[in-house]
Amino acid sequence: MAKTIKRTEQTEVSEAQIAVHWKEEAYYQPSEKFKAQANMRDPRIFEKFGLDKFPDCFKEYADMLTWFEPYHTVLDTSEAPFWKWFVGGKINASYNCVDRHLAKYGSKAAFIFVPEPEAERDVVITYQELYDRVNEVAAMLRGSGLRAGDRVTFHMPMVPELPITMLACARLGIIHSQVFGGFSGQACGSRIQDSGSRVLITMDSYWRNGTLVDHKANADIAVRTAKELGQDVDKVLVWQRYPGTYSGKTPMVPGRDFFVNDLLKEYEGQEVEPVALPSEAPLFLMYSSGTTGKPKGAQHGIAGYLSYVTATSKWILDIHPDDVYWCMADIGWITGHSYIVYGPLANAATSVLYEGVPTFPDAGRPWRIAERLGVNIFHTAPTAIRMLRKLGPQEPRKYKYHFKSMTTVGEPIEPEAWRWYYDEVGKKEAVITDTWWMTETGGFLGTTVPAIHAMKPGSCGPAAPGIHPVIYDETGAEIAKGSGKAGNICIRHPWPGIMQTIWGDHDRYIKTYYGKYNRNPRSKDWRDWPFLCGDGAVQAADGYYRILGRIDDVINVAGHRLGTKEIESACLTVPEVAEAAVVPVQDEVKGRVPEVYIAVKPGVQPSQEVIDRVIKANEEVIGKIARPKHVYIVPDMPKTRSGKIMRRVLAAISNRRDVGDVTTLANPDVVEQIRIMVQGKDRVTTHDALPEDIAKFGQAE
Repeated sequence: MAKTIKRTEQTEVSEAQIAVHWKEEAYYQPSEKFKAQANMRDPRIFEKFGLDKFPDCFKEYADMLTWFEPYHTVLDTSEAPFWKWFVGGKINASYNCVDRHLAKYGSKAAFIFVPEPEAERDVVITYQELYDRVNEVAAMLRGSGLRAGDRVTFHMPMVPELPITMLACARLGIIHSQVFGGFSGQACGSRIQDSGSRVLITMDSYWRNGTLVDHKANADIAVRTAKELGQDVDKVLVWQRYPGTYSGKTPMVPGRDFFVNDLLKEYEGQEVEPVALPSEAPLFLMYSSGTTGKPKGAQHGIAGYLSYVTATSKWILDIHPDDVYWCMADIGWITGHSYIVYGPLANAATSVLYEGVPTFPDAGRPWRIAERLGVNIFHTAPTAIRMLRKLGPQEPRKYKYHFKSMTTVGEPIEPEAWRWYYDEVGKKEAVITDTWWMTETGGFLGTTVPAIHAMKPGSCGPAAPGIHPVIYDETGAEIAKGSGKAGNICIRHPWPGIMQTIWGDHDRYIKTYYGKYNRNPRSKDWRDWPFLCGDGAVQAADGYYRILGRIDDVINVAGHRLGTKEIESACLTVPEVAEAAVVPVQDEVKGRVPEVYIAVKPGVQPSQEVIDRVIKANEEVIGKIARPKHVYIVPDMPKTRSGKIMRRVLAAISNRRDVGDVTTLANPDVVEQIRIMVQGKDRVTTHDALPEDIAKFGQAE
């Protein structure tokens, strides 16, 4: 382990920058054993993917795919910033994920489905079985009149039928749009309308926290919502969680609703030739999870996206065909599209697909699954890591699994949580890749290459091969690495995984991602179009990036812009604290001040002593400027079904505003408990409009 890097504290900060008080952490080195077996261990890869080699360096990514017709142009910038990758080629994502593996890996497991009820047996789906099922579903979709370019919306849980249906759409060139299963029927309906889907594919039920959820009810709401918005749905195709049995409580609508299991009987054994599609044809839409405004559909194209997730699955996740890989994300998010379905399958992976929540029936469940199935690559979000640490800090010690590598995704992970992940979950053996990216980017942007770089808690690492970030201040001036100053992180150039546009809204695409730093709106030169990622960041002298959270989730305290992740990280240095959430509160003197909500570990009693230590930790780690106005110890954080803390709800409570609709939360009852704790029993909300920065807080799309 290398020495800790010294950091020069920045005491003065302009409005354009985010204050950085985070201390640099020590390095952790990958083991020689891991390095010896890694897919990518040549440090010269970064020379091969230097900016001077752009864009031709990405031919290496395209070479990982099987093409029906070769491409003639690596990157077409003629309609900047609507980038076209590998132009002229013909390709099919389904073929690359399934067909091409049959000769060598036909009898190998593609997916191992683990139902939430532990009494139910695993379902192993080999590549040959996956091929058969994808073909039958593709034949059914074709028989329903669907063709390349049509859009189909899915509202499905974590079951094998979801990737099977995605791949069947990809086989025909149908553009799929999967809505996270935990979203409401209304949210699904608005996405149906935006995409212009005439077919909704759903499931009657699924297991969640020991309950068989009636999911079909959401389909009726979704269809009604879409119709109110002007989009008719002709067909609702319903998968059955238990084939032959309808587990929903709402009646099927004659002429509109059909059981997929019944329809498939007509197409048994049928094969469908994969359609040779243009490289830049759309593969799928992935809608943002923003709680306000119109849904924003990130459109991803076939060849660029598939090549990018294939290469990063191989080099960053280090997936080999003989590994057992488990990404504990949901396919309803981009992580699941890129690193459960398309990237791993293109690499002939064996992936675990788990239906339920990781803490059911207890916090040992993930480690039992890992031990039983021989999982050696584990991929999850900091949210899940913090939850598992809170509920079962020593659970991993009870099980005899061994991970070679572990990944975090979705938000920055605090050093305290990182160290637990490394020490307890990884047993000090596994490497960790702390990845930074987003829906719009398709795949990893900031990450260590695990056999090449040392790990550093709290930092995602340098950029992935072929990615060249830059940090700008508000004026567009570049912030130098090692300066201790933060700003807005951008990518200097396009890359194959980047979104093609926002579905149906080219102007919003340009304004959101390029408007701030574009140098010339008429330019066809990629150098004039840096991509604004929407996150604040600082780059250390060693080149590693630390992501400070969404630009909108910065608290401006007396002219100092404090990153919320930094404050939450300071709270987690107090051993009793399991989770922390920070929100801005209006203050007459300082403008905004932070308020902190914490949940303590099991067995810890809430006390003033814990509160005092949280306050002290913020003053010591960051400074007096970060002293919270209040610290509340709450029974639980308000969370979405995917485990994300709803800071928007906490900000509304702190600022005496109505919390809005919380019925879709995983634990809506806790909101009223917190409200009484903060506001008292009598409701004291005000109807005044919130300042824009607080109104936007926690709602970044």
